[in-house]
Amino acid sequence: MSVSGILHSANSVKVARKLLILQLLTFVLLSAVFGFKSLEWTTSALMGGLAAWVPNVLFMLFAWRHQAQTTVSGRVAWSFAIGEALKVLVTVILMIVALGLFKAVFAPLGLAYLSVLMTQILAPAVINSYRT
Repeated sequence: MSVSGILHSANSVKVARKLLILQLLTFVLLSAVFGFKSLEWTTSALMGGLAAWVPNVLFMLFAWRHQAQTTVSGRVAWSFAIGEALKVLVTVILMIVALGLFKAVFAPLGLAYLSVLMTQILAPAVINSYRT
């Protein structure tokens, strides 16, 4: 499916919403598990999960905001590219804040970040397999 098809599909909004909820649950539960180690590991995991999840939420809000205004297919591509660039920028800023300002522990931060990314990759396949 093309990018414009994804943005205009009513089902894609539901799938994206489910994906964001699954990502949120993933890093919150992982952070709770790290709570057995220490509070510092829990907050580091929360910051790592947020560094991956918040940009995804912002990207989806950006995409949903611009979907109604896309009459030319080139605008869809630019909207997608700008959204991805903003997503990367926000991720970098959140990682700098977590590691530099809050002195987060790298291991739980990285594991939570990677768990959200893996959920982003694996969950759509699982969600789509139940829809068919």
